[in-house]
Amino acid sequence: MSNTPTQQSAAAALLPPRVHPQQLQHPPKELPALKRAALQVMAGGSAGFVEVCIMQPLDVVKTRMQLQNTTKPLGETHYTGVFDCFGKMYRQEGLFSFWKGILPPVIAETPKRAIKFVCFEQTKPLFLFGAPAPTPLTFSLAGLTAGLVEAIAVNPFEVVKVAQQADRTKMKEAAGTWSVARRIVRTDGLGFRGLNKGVTATMGRNGVFNMVYFGFYHSVKNYVPAFEDSTHEFLRKVLIGFTSGTLACFVNIPFDVAKSRIQGPQPQAGIIKYKATLPSIGIVYREEGFRALYKGLVPKVMRLGPGGAIMLLVFEYAYEFLQAEFT
Repeated sequence: MSNTPTQQSAAAALLPPRVHPQQLQHPPKELPALKRAALQVMAGGSAGFVEVCIMQPLDVVKTRMQLQNTTKPLGETHYTGVFDCFGKMYRQEGLFSFWKGILPPVIAETPKRAIKFVCFEQTKPLFLFGAPAPTPLTFSLAGLTAGLVEAIAVNPFEVVKVAQQADRTKMKEAAGTWSVARRIVRTDGLGFRGLNKGVTATMGRNGVFNMVYFGFYHSVKNYVPAFEDSTHEFLRKVLIGFTSGTLACFVNIPFDVAKSRIQGPQPQAGIIKYKATLPSIGIVYREEGFRALYKGLVPKVMRLGPGGAIMLLVFEYAYEFLQAEFT
């Protein structure tokens, strides 16, 4: 028996806002778990590669500022701020110095972001705790898990990257990635004083960052109504992604400072001053004050604020594109 136009109008009025009736008649095809994970790997790798290539100069500046363990000016070796660091690096080391240490994150970026997004997506069901749909706690705990796993996988690359970024020689004179990696392994080995030093600080940094980042982004994105206009919807996601990355930076930066101090050159050769995460945070606080725990915050926010938006948006749009292509 066919419905009358009046009945059809009444039924349409009962639909949730912005849901077209045809979407209910033809819901998106559910992908097999393995295929879905493969698409998440591809989308996550693409997101990470784009983000790291654009934002690497700010990461170098952040690391340089975090490695400073004194407030006393030391001529051209002391950076008083972000733009001072940019200027001195450019004059002393050349333009390409801003991409020092780019190879380790590029090599690690595809597996790193793939691990992040796949772990996040795959562990969400574990943290539903009986809820019919993901809650803010679900997103936060899945983000924390993703960050911890990601940190263990990428920490050796981080050690090499920080060693390269700390090198103040001109770019053409600086040691290459493989030379630095071999030197670290030859001198200190593969353990927690060598290629895996600072792993707990990396876990703290990445775990806390992703807990806030994913928890805030997905909770707010689901709460704030979406726009039908594609431009407005894009800007909505950019704003939420930028805010997510910025908030996560404020929360996790003490771990980032400790990581840079542990993985970077020690103040005195032959004496290991920064060994473990919490003791390193305590040393920085006692000797340099509370503000020292937030060294590098400005370039970090400048990088991970827009970087967070870039990464999530590239992932979402790439994943949607891949879903359309392979379903």
